[in-house]
Amino acid sequence: MQNSKIYWLPFLFGALLLGVILSSSNKNISEPKKDRPNILVILTDDMGYSDISCFGSEIPTPNIDLLAYNGLRFTHFYNTGRCSPTRASLLTGLYPHQAGMGHLSTENHPLPGYVGDLSKNAVTMAEVFKNAGYATFMTGKWHLAKDNDYKGDMSNWPLQRGFDRFFGTLNGSGSFFDPGTLTSNNTNIAPYKDFYYTTAISDTTVKFIKESPKNKPFFGYIAYTAAHWPLHAPDKEVKKYKGFFDKGWDILREQRFKKLKELGIIDNSYVLTDRGVSIPAWEDEPMKEWQVRRMEVYAAMIDVMDQGIGKIITALEEKGVLDNTLIFYMHDNGGCAEPVGTEKMEVPLTAEQKISKPSAYDKPNIDKKQLYTREGQFIRMGKGVLPGPADTWTAYNEEWANVSNTPFRLYKQWVHEGGIASPLVIHWPKGIKAKGQLRAHPAHLIDIMATCLDITGIPYPTKYKDNEIQSFEGKSLSPAFKNKPIERDYLFWEHGANRAIRIGDWKLVAQTAFNKSFTEADEDKWELYNLKEDPTELINLRDKFPEKALAMIKTYREKAFYTKALPWPWKPRK
Repeated sequence: MQNSKIYWLPFLFGALLLGVILSSSNKNISEPKKDRPNILVILTDDMGYSDISCFGSEIPTPNIDLLAYNGLRFTHFYNTGRCSPTRASLLTGLYPHQAGMGHLSTENHPLPGYVGDLSKNAVTMAEVFKNAGYATFMTGKWHLAKDNDYKGDMSNWPLQRGFDRFFGTLNGSGSFFDPGTLTSNNTNIAPYKDFYYTTAISDTTVKFIKESPKNKPFFGYIAYTAAHWPLHAPDKEVKKYKGFFDKGWDILREQRFKKLKELGIIDNSYVLTDRGVSIPAWEDEPMKEWQVRRMEVYAAMIDVMDQGIGKIITALEEKGVLDNTLIFYMHDNGGCAEPVGTEKMEVPLTAEQKISKPSAYDKPNIDKKQLYTREGQFIRMGKGVLPGPADTWTAYNEEWANVSNTPFRLYKQWVHEGGIASPLVIHWPKGIKAKGQLRAHPAHLIDIMATCLDITGIPYPTKYKDNEIQSFEGKSLSPAFKNKPIERDYLFWEHGANRAIRIGDWKLVAQTAFNKSFTEADEDKWELYNLKEDPTELINLRDKFPEKALAMIKTYREKAFYTKALPWPWKPRK
């Protein structure tokens, strides 16, 4: 027996050594690191590239600026062009179609990439970090479940997708004073008196941070709905912006463009794009008072959000964890040109509409067609309605979205730069020694998962709850912290049949109609740009470089099938 044991020892040693080698070569297997950072991901809604002051805006955002000037700003960061896809991509590290969210959670199709329900073959950051011993919480907009019925299927709600605690809304938009689907964990709740959603998100985030266990790191996802329509803000905040925008959109775009250059975010290769063809020169605008008021409210919405981020920073300082908290700040898409509530002129209220119809504050609001505020006021829409109060429902439209997206063209829903370019601010004093620096590395939402896994050493699962899990698509941004390159083959986009692929400095992109109409002619509406020489996409080089265009079209189709963006559910109009 003794000789038998000696005989097997070399084989046992060899097997153990082989296991170590295989483990070290598997990218999904790693040892969690000690003193892992807390992680906060802050996402805002329907804000453009230049809407915060550290990216060129005249709107003061001192708390976001504090994170930026004590951290890093990525100047070539991308989202997916729309709310649900961005949220799916951010939380899973996948392209949105791979996560089942090629369009919106409200538009469901049988094709795997467009089911409108977060895939069970994708794992969220909350699920990964909770499994690794993190406390997890979320505040704000979810918009990733097909079923928002409180008696229905909750399997894709936040608590069922890895979050320990949740306060927010399940749907895509709503009143800031009385949001539908306002939810605590899995329960529909009513707003309190003087409720304002942005403030409630910030205050609840502070509460969750303070109550987070001291013996665990935490992962928090803060998904503000500011500054998505409707334009709602407390009157005292709106008054702060009186006169801010009286000079109009033409001058404001020029001023933002100049400031972007002064900040070093853009260089002389950038050309300020023309205003949209449907936008008049400011001097020719007949409804200046109304237009200015819309932007005043929009600015107030951003201001209140920035104040809330200041409260969050203070809570981290008081808990003694700010230095070892990795904070990401970004936007879910470009500025929104949707003409919500402004298609017609304001119509005077009828006698019936003037009748007060109040509802109790202890009753949740789940009515998607709400016509009255809780105080009994009829909700007004139309050109000329001065926004801000709870009884109004309007957007700021293309005129101001064009300012938000300075210096780019096009908007939310499209995948030209105006629809997908976003600021990215990363703040982590313990892990990032550079302060106030810019990074021009092309980066994408898919990289957030990869970065966090790289920094924490947490393994990414191949199976979760008996489901096979797709490999994440992103690249860690941590080399960029030291200004080293990030190697990647391509970045990919598709939304509503608007399509793009970026390979190096070259971008292939195609635009379809705003309403998702798609014809055979749209199939070949490709444009080709060199983003190093023409970052605002003004010089189409497809005819000059036909072979490059054809090669990139071929690559796009290959990647579209791989990421489940093909086939499309969009059908040609008859």
